[in-house]
Amino acid sequence: MTSRPTAVFDQCLLRDPHSRYNALRDQAPVHHVLTPDGAPAWLVTRYNDVRAAFTDPRLSVDKRFSGTDGEHGSSLPPELDAHLLNRDPPDHTRLRRLAAAACTPRRVADLHPAVERIVSTLLDGLAGHDRAELIGSLASPLPLQVMHELLGLPTQANIDFRTWTNTLLSADANQPAQSRAAMANMRRFLIEQLAHKRAQPGDDLLTGLLAAREDDDRLTDDELVAMVFLLMFAGYDNTAALIGTVTHALLTNAELHEAVRGGSLALDELIDEVLRWNPAFPLAVRRFAREPITIAGQTIPAGDRIWLCLASANRDPAQFTQPDELGIIGLRRSHLSFGHGIHYCLGAPLARLQTTIAVTSLLNRFPEMRLAVPAHDIRWRESFRLRGLIALPVYL
Repeated sequence: MTSRPTAVFDQCLLRDPHSRYNALRDQAPVHHVLTPDGAPAWLVTRYNDVRAAFTDPRLSVDKRFSGTDGEHGSSLPPELDAHLLNRDPPDHTRLRRLAAAACTPRRVADLHPAVERIVSTLLDGLAGHDRAELIGSLASPLPLQVMHELLGLPTQANIDFRTWTNTLLSADANQPAQSRAAMANMRRFLIEQLAHKRAQPGDDLLTGLLAAREDDDRLTDDELVAMVFLLMFAGYDNTAALIGTVTHALLTNAELHEAVRGGSLALDELIDEVLRWNPAFPLAVRRFAREPITIAGQTIPAGDRIWLCLASANRDPAQFTQPDELGIIGLRRSHLSFGHGIHYCLGAPLARLQTTIAVTSLLNRFPEMRLAVPAHDIRWRESFRLRGLIALPVYL
């Protein structure tokens, strides 16, 4: 008999997600829960089960396998739905291959000077001030400007796009009217930009996606819109949160700060540890059981929704030593924050590049930087979808 789902995504979880996820993981590896949009789902909490689920062919990211409507509240319209994270092989294989033809390692590497230029300009804006707020002045504008540089989009759309994504990621994002209005505005903007790039191609990723093809195959218009939506949506919030969290980690942990400044700890190692300790996206994209499936002794009916809890898996004591501690304790790079298997994040190299340049430049420009408020006054966004700082005030 299937258990009745319980409500776990409450204010207590929003305020202190890791304590709640730790408690759930200790109680059982799988929980039948009510999600914030009111739908039942199965929450998988332990590392080995989450990692295995990423590559289990019995689990689908395609909502056509949902036993009900698959989505509630702020579900994406079909025009934004046809992206990599909502498709299984062979459709996923085809989309990823075409995307990879445009999102090449060289394209990311070629962005290095642009990222340095943008970071330098943003930090110039802080020079001469005794105090700054780093989320609004660096962590948020940087990935937006880099994404517009990468895609070849007009920079004046930065503020609108930030407003749209904030609406979709807010604690109230399950309210259909607000979410659907934001999605409609994003879709309209992307269609306009695709039309512009068809008329005036450039040396940018959007033009590359339009041109990407293999034999006679190429991305359809809906696939193009959905692909760019995914790149902008995930690329902005994930990177902004990562920059803020890495900087926060350095400012609240003197040992780590000294190790990075002294060269005994590489920044990329710290980035991986922060990704494990406090991932920007606590939950992976929902999945559906193609058939009845048993995970850690719990049988899940066909069609039921499954959420893989990355925040919990990354702190599983069966996998990591002292998992609640932020620090380099052996090699702990086997985190799942960028996913695993065929759905490993395509934008991970770009997020790492921006974070490395931003944090390195910040430390070099302002070596005496310190928090401007007590550490316990630093507030995190109350959202089950995104784990990121609201603000990071510092003395320069």
